[in-house]
Amino acid sequence: MNDVRHGGSRASRVRSAGARQGASPRAADPSSPGVADLIVIAKEPLPGRVKTRLTPPFAPPEAAALAEAALKDTLQAVAATPAARRTLALAGSPGPWLPDGFDVIPQRGDGLDERLANAFDDAYRGRPLVLVGMDTPQLTPSLLAAAIDALTGHDACFGRATDGGFWLLGLHTPDPALLRGVPMSSPATGDHQLRRLTDAALTVAHLPELTDVDTHDDAAKVAEQAPTTHFAATYRALTARPASQLTGDDASAERASTKRPLALGTAAVRDR
Repeated sequence: MNDVRHGGSRASRVRSAGARQGASPRAADPSSPGVADLIVIAKEPLPGRVKTRLTPPFAPPEAAALAEAALKDTLQAVAATPAARRTLALAGSPGPWLPDGFDVIPQRGDGLDERLANAFDDAYRGRPLVLVGMDTPQLTPSLLAAAIDALTGHDACFGRATDGGFWLLGLHTPDPALLRGVPMSSPATGDHQLRRLTDAALTVAHLPELTDVDTHDDAAKVAEQAPTTHFAATYRALTARPASQLTGDDASAERASTKRPLALGTAAVRDR
């Protein structure tokens, strides 16, 4: 992704490669444990509480199945990335989708800005921290390794999402003030968050832009981009039933949609 420039002296603070301004890069091997800790912030994938923008066309249990698959993919990518500590900041209770090797902490705070700030604060153990959510099942260990590597020479790393938000935030030295008060869940969230970092005179390395799964179009795109994921398998299973097997309400929705590639069923499908 291209660098984000804000003009004046701030332009020198935001770049995608190179050392922090005025400081020598910290020598570190991103393939070795201990370079950074990793955090996933997520909700328990319960029907009606996750991926509500997928309903319709998906029924709430189906949307929850997609959320569970995306969370499973995310946790597996984090588990496969060398780190000294892996933390799940969870709203809800752990389920069978949680692999070994994670410390689970409850989310704290009302707004998302507070919950993100508190997740960094609660997980901090004196090492750089890289945080991701549960909406990018196309996440890979190589992307996480690139974020860890970036923090050896920058104060922060940042991954924009195509909807205007962000899918990754890494901080060499977390500070809750970098997140509290940042407007969340808007097309300008990424801009606001990046401005908060640069206003604090932090050097920022950029990760590739990814698509968050919020809508059906997003789900179709990500399933195509990452066909071997649990998410893609769940999406294919949910969209594979022929129109003749739909209920009346489903058939009406199918006729009204011009974008859905295949008809949807109503039964929950859990990826195995």
